[in-house]
Amino acid sequence: MSRARKNCIHEALQLEPSAYAKEVGYNWPTPDRRLAATTKSGRNPLAARGQEVGALERLTEESASKLFDVFPGPLVLPDDELANNPKYPPQSFRSWLNEPLRKNRKLNKKRKTLYVASTPEITSGVSYMKKWLEPKVEESPKSASEKLESPSNDAVEYTRVFYHGLSVEAFPIQLQFVLWTESKKTAKPSNGTQYVGLLAGNNCTRIRARPSPDGIFGGQLNLEDLLDAAIEMVPTEAYSIILLVDHDMYEDEEDDFCCGRAYGGNRVSVVSTARYHPALDGHAGIDFAHMWPASHCKSYVDNAGTVKGLRLHPRANSEGGTMSGPLWVAMEAVKSLKEPLTLDDRKGLWFSRIARTVVHELGHCLGLDHCIYYACVMQGSSRIAEDVRQPPYLCPVCLSKVSYAIACELEERDEGGKQEYIKERYKLLADFCESWKHVGMFAGYGAWLRARLEDLEQQK
Repeated sequence: MSRARKNCIHEALQLEPSAYAKEVGYNWPTPDRRLAATTKSGRNPLAARGQEVGALERLTEESASKLFDVFPGPLVLPDDELANNPKYPPQSFRSWLNEPLRKNRKLNKKRKTLYVASTPEITSGVSYMKKWLEPKVEESPKSASEKLESPSNDAVEYTRVFYHGLSVEAFPIQLQFVLWTESKKTAKPSNGTQYVGLLAGNNCTRIRARPSPDGIFGGQLNLEDLLDAAIEMVPTEAYSIILLVDHDMYEDEEDDFCCGRAYGGNRVSVVSTARYHPALDGHAGIDFAHMWPASHCKSYVDNAGTVKGLRLHPRANSEGGTMSGPLWVAMEAVKSLKEPLTLDDRKGLWFSRIARTVVHELGHCLGLDHCIYYACVMQGSSRIAEDVRQPPYLCPVCLSKVSYAIACELEERDEGGKQEYIKERYKLLADFCESWKHVGMFAGYGAWLRARLEDLEQQK
């Protein structure tokens, strides 16, 4: 793990995109556009007929300021997804609502179950696949050899509270990796690719496998084949299914590895736990002291933004902000936590990363695109180090989509009922985080949720 800034005391928060964001061409949507992105009409909800422009601007700025230390802007640091693709098209609530593919994605009483398929069992015919689960990290052989039990089974309960209102169940069939035979022989093409079978009940799908190009894992499984297998598994009563695998994955021949992907139109997704293993933190360049919520530490962001050798000019209003509010409370909640050394702590760290990716990929199955409006669990990510800097919460734009799909379309609640749904969901998530408060992400998220609930009660 990176220890360069572990003694940082996090004196101030970075609440808007870094100075580096401007250098690479990312323009944070204005407060007016951010508010408008949460509405059906696509217009600023504070706008009224006959209203003076100046009055609307003041109301908009006041509304935005109340959310500033709750939902900050995306950081956009060097090599982040938005730094590499700063013009990524936004998906507002209105554009999500009118998405043509949503006609086949709407939740209904008969199709509201999300299935989580746990990692497949490795059968005796492919016992060599067990060695593929062990990361090879020269600089930390002790941590790499630790036999951490995969925490993927805990994902069911977290997904259930995150998507409160949906039926989230463990997939009822135990999946198995089995020997794949062609003409009574295991096919092993000359390019190093070999095949294994993924058995689900009476259906077996051929999965390509290869050694990982960076040598971290002895074998990787092909993502496209795993998604094909997931499509075959979707029960008729299911809304979607997510397949968890402990093996490393790759998408195509040019790809080094891939952690997760969704086929939103088919409502299937696959997540690999492999690269989130804590033993790989040093290899991935993860700064433990600045994972979310400490990723919004201003000194850390300023330092990260200079690595490209640019002479950056910090924005006038980018300093600190308030020493209160949900994000600051979340930061305070993790300050006392030490680097995870016990197996239980490291398993919790591993699970927190998997949990975030699982709900992200399932968000795509609900029709949500990558978010560019705020720091958000639906942000795109280009690498593991960026993953751990992103928050576990849904921003106002993405929350408007999820709450409408579940509270309004599925449960037939009105606008007031949708607001009550949001608070119910926050309370359930806070309770879940309490049982995992020894883990940084959950400690911070739990504190953020409780502070956010207080804000909502005061507004009421």
